[in-house]
Amino acid sequence: MTIHAENRTGTRLIPVLDIEASGFGRGSYPIEIGYVRGDSQAWCTLVVPAPGWTHWDSAAQAVHGIGRETLARHGRSVIQVAQALNEALAEATVYCDGWAHDYAWLAVLFDEAGLVPRFRLESVGRLLAEDQLARLDAARVRAMASLGVQRHRASNDARALQLAIAEVQAGL
Repeated sequence: MTIHAENRTGTRLIPVLDIEASGFGRGSYPIEIGYVRGDSQAWCTLVVPAPGWTHWDSAAQAVHGIGRETLARHGRSVIQVAQALNEALAEATVYCDGWAHDYAWLAVLFDEAGLVPRFRLESVGRLLAEDQLARLDAARVRAMASLGVQRHRASNDARALQLAIAEVQAGL
């Protein structure tokens, strides 16, 4: 059972996941996964590409700043990452803001690992009303600024999204 914390607005924090990838579209795969649980516990890891994962988009690398050499040197295996996600997020519903991509990348990860996710990934669109969704990007910019984050990385993005969701839920 996940323990939920509250932020300074008194709004319950929800679990959030973010994925950085080798590119977009067919053949792309996750290279970094980060989450922040409802109890504020955060985790992030690089993923060593599986042998058949060869797609690489230099435009995506320009955004996240993660090179293939960094993955090989500091990443964890696909199975280690999938097992860690299942252990930490078991039975939780975890939210993301890029569901179509993130769902596909998680499927690639878990298929390669030969495992089934023990958590459910949902879009923030299922959680927030339309007027709240309209305010989410501005709230995320404020969250990134308040966190002092400048790098586009999975753990930073997950934490900022979690805070932004709490802000719009609180009606701020």
